[in-house]
Amino acid sequence: MAIVERLTETADVAPFSGLSHAVTVTGTLGFISGQVPLDRDGNLVGAGDLEIQTRQAMRNMESILHSLGAGWADIVRFTWYIMDAGKAQIVREVRDEFLRPALGDKPNPASSLIQVAGLFRSGILIEVDAVVAIP
Repeated sequence: MAIVERLTETADVAPFSGLSHAVTVTGTLGFISGQVPLDRDGNLVGAGDLEIQTRQAMRNMESILHSLGAGWADIVRFTWYIMDAGKAQIVREVRDEFLRPALGDKPNPASSLIQVAGLFRSGILIEVDAVVAIP
């Protein structure tokens, strides 16, 4: 699958800083379930620390991407669920640790960030799911 276009500018819509308004693809899509900061044994990683938890969720996603034969450059869309949207910059910085080496100066995938009142297990501060263009 190929990402055809990363739409960053369109009439009458303010540009996002570094994000795509839309991404078009051809071929097969994969839908990655929400990843949370649990290690392979189901233990919470980074209790109380959004940065560490985000990094673990991204490591989990990276493992799934590799299992699909894909990588960070193949992500079409992220949806982020966090307990405190005021800490979104922490999420952006960790996200970019993973994406920038793969994307270079290309815009990030389409993305939504949603503040939630709670996630499936106490102590979890973040969950992220993704749509990926399978190469």
